[in-house]
Amino acid sequence: MSSHRPPYESIFHPSDFSRESEVAFCHALKLALTSGSALTLLHAGEESEAAWQDFPGVRDTLVRWALIAAGSHRGEVLKLGISVDKVVSRFRNPVEATKRYLEGHPTDLIVLAAHAHNERMSWLSHSKAEPIARECHTPTLFIPQGCDGFVRMEDGSVNLAHVLVPIAHEPRPGAAIFATARMIESLGTGPGTIHLLHVGPTGTMPALDLPECPNWTWNRIERTGSIVDAILAASSEIDAGLIAMSTAGHHGFLDALRGSTTERVLRHVKTPLLAVPPFR
Repeated sequence: MSSHRPPYESIFHPSDFSRESEVAFCHALKLALTSGSALTLLHAGEESEAAWQDFPGVRDTLVRWALIAAGSHRGEVLKLGISVDKVVSRFRNPVEATKRYLEGHPTDLIVLAAHAHNERMSWLSHSKAEPIARECHTPTLFIPQGCDGFVRMEDGSVNLAHVLVPIAHEPRPGAAIFATARMIESLGTGPGTIHLLHVGPTGTMPALDLPECPNWTWNRIERTGSIVDAILAASSEIDAGLIAMSTAGHHGFLDALRGSTTERVLRHVKTPLLAVPPFR
């Protein structure tokens, strides 16, 4: 596997102005800063007249993180190597708004707050999720409800030392391994450990082509039993700051997530989860 991992050029964050979306916003902003990428914030919903000032405060956050001085103008943000665009969609349904926007503006990474709804994640169970599933083929970082994540809202520091990557013969794990390496390289974090978890008979872990990840080591874990239970147990045991999972199918990550192992894990964890579609 190539060790070359380009930084993110664009990051997309749909926001509903909730506390959970604020946590996701901080992760999107941090990744944009460390990658020097463009960040797009999108809002859709009943508050269709949302104004610029209703969006998460980029400059206020950067002041809190001691990256710019209070009262700084927008040019100071550009000097940090990022650009920020705030979009109010005419589509009130957030799933439809996201689909429509991404049709014309492909992105490298979606960062999304996942709200629990009737024991399911509302973004995944919404009746209009299927159009996104057909159109979107993008790694997505989910921040579950009640999760603080690996980026501290107070100062923007990153606390990420253990990443869990469940692997299987199908879906093939290469995309999740590459996406994990890309994210930790973009964050510039470490030292740390990437734990590769295989659930199945002993000795049946797939052969893996692992990239070089400076300051990070690889650890293999083998378990038997329920896949979801094993993932949840291993995540707790290693105190994972991130779980990265490959999704099946070539028609979009949401289509692969609905009812899948990834969604079942997402319903129960309080840990950021990176869902990665297969390589095209």
